Amino acid sequence: MKNYLLLFFAALFIGCAPTGVQVTFDDEKSNAIQSHFQNYLNNDMDGLKSLWSPDLKVYANSPDPIGLDELVGMLQAQHSTFSPIEMTFGEEAENQPIAWVETTDYPETASSPAATWSQSWFTWTATSKLSGETITLPAHISFQWGDDGKISAEYHFYETGPMTAAIEAAQAALVAE
Repeated sequence: MKNYLLLFFAALFIGCAPTGVQVTFDDEKSNAIQSHFQNYLNNDMDGLKSLWSPDLKVYANSPDPIGLDELVGMLQAQHSTFSPIEMTFGEEAENQPIAWVETTDYPETASSPAATWSQSWFTWTATSKLSGETITLPAHISFQWGDDGKISAEYHFYETGPMTAAIEAAQAALVAE
């Protein structure tokens, strides 16, 4: 009888062990994305590059990817055009995270390999140095992790029109000077 009870509890324990998709919020990769965003806000391109794979592909509201050099140029243009740049999630409060970040580990299936993705949601707010106009954009960025522990791909989902227009206006003003 003791053996049956032991077998029952062993099966119960194994049956309750997590399997399949795992979502975490305060794990190493989610925390790395929070630090990555802080590097962005600090205009720390070396800090940003430390988390990116050299072969990074970024899909910024487009099916056509840009590479690491083009992304860095885009981020530098943002910092040249806007100050301050802020990222927030939810109600503004003490110790509020920059963004909501969660990381999901997907198991291997018959049709796809195992994969790890971090998802982020936040509000991006920036004021144009040229016009003084403040732009507020809700944003979602998905980060795909490579086998080397670095970000191999990013998918950016937000309205780029107001940001792009402000950057183009600032660049045109510089050329006119």
